[in-house]
Amino acid sequence: MATVELLFSAQPEHVRTARLVAAAVARRAGVDEAVLDEVRLAVGEACSRAVGLHRSNGVTTPVRVVLTEEEKSFSIEVGDEVPGAGVAAADAAGVPGERDAAPAPAEDFDDAGGEDEMGLAVIRGLVDDVEVSAGEDGGTIRMSWPANPDAALA
Repeated sequence: MATVELLFSAQPEHVRTARLVAAAVARRAGVDEAVLDEVRLAVGEACSRAVGLHRSNGVTTPVRVVLTEEEKSFSIEVGDEVPGAGVAAADAAGVPGERDAAPAPAEDFDDAGGEDEMGLAVIRGLVDDVEVSAGEDGGTIRMSWPANPDAALA
């Protein structure tokens, strides 16, 4: 199992770098070429969400992206360090995973919450296997795709 970990300061201009790294590692892991655009878009949404959460909550620690190549799958985890962020939005977007709060009605979201909900909905539309969790140490979006490492070597 090969792992690449990327840490970047919560600046929007670094999201593009995360997308490029994710696409390169996914290609090496054997993710189908037709799916690479979805990988790029999903990682861009997840990283943009984490950057926004860090900036709006005054968190100065880096955003964490972990890319893991397993035998038949490729996964990406995007983590923020904002305690409990996005739990209600994850519930509203229908994203499975741990939930520490009851879902809030859509009209209760402020602009940032609405963007959070929309970003999670976009990720859910792009990726079949998504888990969103949030807790006291921050939140994580875990996404995975099927991979064929042998095809990458051909």
